[in-house]
Amino acid sequence: MSRVQLALNVSNLDDAVAFYSKLFRTEPAKLRPGYANFAVDEPPLKLVLIEGTGTPGTINHLGVEVASTQDVADAQRRLSDDGLTTATEDQVECCFALQDKVWVDGPDDEAWEIYTVLADVEMPAGQLRTVEPGGDAMCCSSAPESSARCC
Repeated sequence: MSRVQLALNVSNLDDAVAFYSKLFRTEPAKLRPGYANFAVDEPPLKLVLIEGTGTPGTINHLGVEVASTQDVADAQRRLSDDGLTTATEDQVECCFALQDKVWVDGPDDEAWEIYTVLADVEMPAGQLRTVEPGGDAMCCSSAPESSARCC
């Protein structure tokens, strides 16, 4: 199953978790210091809350969670074939998960990722990524801006 991801910058994680738990009638699937995500069944949504980055109440990034690495590869190929610049990250630890993903920027530089979660991982305190986007050898130098904005 695929679902749209909406990652929001929040000023207070506890307040945001309380609100979105009520709004979507579900508790977070993952809750860590400064980070929460909800796997909402109806409507199909992965809601990610990130405390302490960006302007509160703004979008951190957008995405589509897909079922497999093959789905990520298919999306990268399709986007590239359509003339869009992409950046691929394989086996990256991000947002308390090991992921394969591809990044692309929308027309107004909004960051989109298409990703699959391979496994849950723990992250160092206060850190949501273990590599610097753009510095990763798997990201090409022509990578879109989006790959540098996650988390």
